[in-house]
Amino acid sequence: GRGRLARTWVTPPDSAVAMSMLLAPTQPMERWGWLSLLAGLAVAEALAELAPKNVDVMLKWPNDVLVDGGKVCGILSERVEGTDGARAVVGLGINLTLQKEQLPVPTANSLLLAGFETSATDVVSGVLRHFERYYRQWERTGTLRDEYRAACGSIGAELTIAVHGTDPIPGVGHDVDHDGRLEVRTSRGVEAFAVGDVVHARLA
Repeated sequence: GRGRLARTWVTPPDSAVAMSMLLAPTQPMERWGWLSLLAGLAVAEALAELAPKNVDVMLKWPNDVLVDGGKVCGILSERVEGTDGARAVVGLGINLTLQKEQLPVPTANSLLLAGFETSATDVVSGVLRHFERYYRQWERTGTLRDEYRAACGSIGAELTIAVHGTDPIPGVGHDVDHDGRLEVRTSRGVEAFAVGDVVHARLA
């Protein structure tokens, strides 16, 4: 799979869901940044429905889905140009049955390790169901601010923002604005950060 900043990822056969959705949004291009956040929201809700009791599913800005603190999902949204105009491709990967020694980084997790008893079909079905609902709402309104801010664990949390070419900035997640940017209260006041500008948004 392909990730941000030209990163790649590989999983063993049958151990993950890897899927892409081709979309033709009618919202203006400046609103398309919401697609990444929308996808994270859909995955988080789908996994929360499938999670065993006492397993924590959290959405971290912009679209990382954590299960018991470990990342199980990565998402990348891209604009593609075709003969009939611009389209959006939303790709995602969800760790299903990876064992601990197969995880790409120590901060990752898989549904199997977290105690989920579910199939790839259940996961894909849940993600698509929630994605369609939020996508249709976003097409009508151009934003999912209220729904996203209610689900985002980065709001109210201590975190560090790393932006291209600058030193990491510590602060506290303050809000998400109408365009999906994360507002962070820093020593300089409340600052807004866009998905495309941020390299990492790490929780403390």
